[in-house]
Amino acid sequence: MSNEFRTRIKFCGFTRLADAQAAIRLGVDAIGFVFYEKSKRNITLEDAKTIRAQLPPFVSIVALVVDAEPDFVRKLIVEVQPTLIQFHGNETDAFCQQFNIPYIKALRVESKHQLEKDIIQFPNAKALLLDAYVPNQPGGTGKQFNWSWIPSQCTQPIVLAGGLTSDNVTSAILQTQPFAVDVSGGIEDQPGKKSLHKMEAFVNAVAKADGQS
Repeated sequence: MSNEFRTRIKFCGFTRLADAQAAIRLGVDAIGFVFYEKSKRNITLEDAKTIRAQLPPFVSIVALVVDAEPDFVRKLIVEVQPTLIQFHGNETDAFCQQFNIPYIKALRVESKHQLEKDIIQFPNAKALLLDAYVPNQPGGTGKQFNWSWIPSQCTQPIVLAGGLTSDNVTSAILQTQPFAVDVSGGIEDQPGKKSLHKMEAFVNAVAKADGQS
């Protein structure tokens, strides 16, 4: 891959200010908060608002929700002021659009055929995040899917997720050439608690793929 393109990086599942600040110092493009009670990385609106208020400009703040009630999403937008919403459930394009804020739609990849059908269902998504399909788990599984299933021609930016670590993200980028990569478990000591060493190694591995190191 040439130096003309830099793969964007999103770190997700933050619960501590110091972790988010460390990620930003490493050059991460987006910080993700998980608003889903069943997740081990779930954060309250109050805690996310507190962290968000202390983050610098020029970094995207992403709020992840799973089949949330519209009123909750509206409250989240007012209190946390995210840059965009990441919908990780069974939401439709119309549902995601109603909040008048840019959104990413996460798709759980079960098969090549299913992915091809799902992609066209969200024409208004700013990007499509592709994650592994695991029954009854909307994301954060740490599992990979078959990267060869990603269509070579897709009109929307692709965010690659699912089981990424500093050990495999270089090859993942070289194989799929996504717009961005998204990681949570691969940069943690435990759910919601990030590892500075793993975050730094991940950023370096992405730079390696981009031909910048």
